[in-house]
Amino acid sequence: MDLRAELLKSIWYAFTALDVEKSGKVSKSQLKVLSHNLYTVLCIPHDPVALEEHFRDDDDGPVSSQGYMPYLNKYILDKVEEGAFVKENFDELCWTLTAKKNYKPDRNGNSVVSHQDAFKLWCLFNFLSEDKYPLVMVPDEVEYLLKKICTAMNVELNSCELDDYLSQEPQGQGGLTVWQFLDMVNSGRFLRGIEQEAVSMAVEEVYQEVIEDVLKQARSPQMLGQKPCPAPTPFSSPCLLVQGYLWKKGQLRRNWSERWFMLKPSVLSYYMSEERKEKKGSITLDKNCCVEVLPDRDGKRCMFCVKTASRTYEMSASDTRQRQEWTLAIQTAIRLQAEGKKSLHKDLKQKRREQREQREQRKAAKEEETQRLKQLQEEKERKLQELELLKEAQRQAEILLQEEEQRRRQQHEEMQRTLEIQLREAEQARASMQAEMVLKEAEAERQRKRILELEAMQERLQEALQQEVKARQDEEAVRYAQARLLAEEEEKLKQLMKLKEEQEEYIIKTQREKQVLKQEMENKNKCLEEAQKQLEEVRVNRQRVDQDVMAAQRKLRQASTNVKHWNVQMNRLMHPIGPGDKRTNVSGGVFAGYQPLLSRRDSSLK
Repeated sequence: MDLRAELLKSIWYAFTALDVEKSGKVSKSQLKVLSHNLYTVLCIPHDPVALEEHFRDDDDGPVSSQGYMPYLNKYILDKVEEGAFVKENFDELCWTLTAKKNYKPDRNGNSVVSHQDAFKLWCLFNFLSEDKYPLVMVPDEVEYLLKKICTAMNVELNSCELDDYLSQEPQGQGGLTVWQFLDMVNSGRFLRGIEQEAVSMAVEEVYQEVIEDVLKQARSPQMLGQKPCPAPTPFSSPCLLVQGYLWKKGQLRRNWSERWFMLKPSVLSYYMSEERKEKKGSITLDKNCCVEVLPDRDGKRCMFCVKTASRTYEMSASDTRQRQEWTLAIQTAIRLQAEGKKSLHKDLKQKRREQREQREQRKAAKEEETQRLKQLQEEKERKLQELELLKEAQRQAEILLQEEEQRRRQQHEEMQRTLEIQLREAEQARASMQAEMVLKEAEAERQRKRILELEAMQERLQEALQQEVKARQDEEAVRYAQARLLAEEEEKLKQLMKLKEEQEEYIIKTQREKQVLKQEMENKNKCLEEAQKQLEEVRVNRQRVDQDVMAAQRKLRQASTNVKHWNVQMNRLMHPIGPGDKRTNVSGGVFAGYQPLLSRRDSSLK
């Protein structure tokens, strides 16, 4: 489980706690407060601009978890750095929000666990829960956690009673929710006769071992008042020690000091006392480190050392058993580092999950095999029934085959007689068809001749159409010439008007200089007369062009008349020829009527 997944589990509880109406949506104001608190506990620089921009008031409606996830991923989770914040403070924030709404301890104060212990159990639940939402813990993990707590108190868990409780408790999504788990613990059903202080120390013990990855922690025998746990093995999850402090030899003054030691997978830390308020140092563990047992010397017994790449740390335990436990635990931590694993319990959780999946796969395979055998048995019985039915059907088929053979002989004889009759009829039909084919061939010969005549007529019509197109082109050319002459006429009129205006201006100006400008007026009059002559010529040209246009229109009408005439002739030729009609000289009549039309068209064009 990576850091992002762990943080998302706690944030999911905080988000659902703010969802008062259980609609899957939370108001923007509450999400802004939640985001601000997450910035603080995760030690991320605040980005108020991005916060206001994402939760701007354009839409006052609430936001769903899917709508909040893009902001959460981009501006918060992507900026989180492991080791830069205190994970416990982050969990306490999310627990405070969700506990107010969902955690309901006994009001009379008879709860087995305190509020702080409930918080630690909530953290343990999140660690061991499945990686799907809503978060639940499968019964195997529930039993594992309760066994860890009972083992820390040297109490044996009643597994049968736990199975009865789990079978009676309604389980959603295949497991218990955290609130069902806390209610089960607070009911006292599995922790009868145990004081709350002992339960609290056991929960603290499991919390430090699982959540804080404390592999070894020296404890005094008075903390539990019970016998110590058995010595661990390299393949088991190491329990917590129950004997005094360890003695450590200094590097500079080389004196021996009693220190409180705490072992995690990557570091062995030591403090002044068990309250862990003043940290004196730490030993970083990696795959190059090793643990060796040392002989007694300098008045110290049960000695061992931890060798790193830069220094050797000498320590002394109170007895041989304690030294063995510590050396085995440190070797386990070094092995985890060599295998690239950051947490022992994460690895154990993954192995338990793989074992559950393998059990489920084996169970599913067994059920599938049973179902397959059942289907094979049913298939075998069905095949036997089908075999019996096939035998009976074969006997019936033999009887039907004999009857069918007899009926087929009779049908064959009847069909033979029928075929002989049909053969005689076919011979008669063949003779009649041959006579009819002769008539059809004669009719086809007449139709071919008619088609040749129609093709000749079509060629003449195409020639007439080409003449009509040519006439239209001539008309367009005449119209273009007429338009050009009109434009020239307008230009001459404009010049004439301009000359008139200039003449009037000269008349006004030459009232006092009449004698001097008389010659100029005569010149202007001559120009005016020439312009009028040109205007008359333009008008004459216009009349001539109009006559040409009229002649072209007459040609067009004549060509249209010719086309209509040929269409009439074509329609007459398209009528089918009857078998007894008298043939007329169609081609001679058509060309006889076509000659005067061509002569009239040539005379009109001339």
